[in-house]
Amino acid sequence: MACRIAAQPITGPKHMTDNLTKSTRVLYNAQCPVCNFEIKHYERYSSDAALPLGFDDLNSDALANWDLTADQAARRLYVLHKGALTSGIEGFLVLWAQMPRYRWLGRLVGCPGIKQIACAIYDHALAPAIYRWHLHRQARLARKEHR
Repeated sequence: MACRIAAQPITGPKHMTDNLTKSTRVLYNAQCPVCNFEIKHYERYSSDAALPLGFDDLNSDALANWDLTADQAARRLYVLHKGALTSGIEGFLVLWAQMPRYRWLGRLVGCPGIKQIACAIYDHALAPAIYRWHLHRQARLARKEHR
């Protein structure tokens, strides 16, 4: 069993002027408490360690720089590294490989057997559950706005 999306060359993010110095970019949902907590941790760590990582909230105008819709982006984590787009566990593996503190985790999760299990859990349980939670939050916000 392979992960859903392997590295794929893409044309984006479209020319980001300020972000060209970042060799790795992460697209995540800052409105998701789980996603925001984890990615903000990585963002603080990468900032403290002066790592060339950039983090884009799909709810901001940064989404326009990715060749993804808001719905696609809300379904899973996306990582762009040196022109190759990855998502899900593959994306985490790329991200962790860029952070010295997490390289061990990437090597562990990337091991045969463990990787397939991690991909299955992420693709069939975690990502869909977090996405459903996202849709529920969006619907709740829409109801509040119509009151």
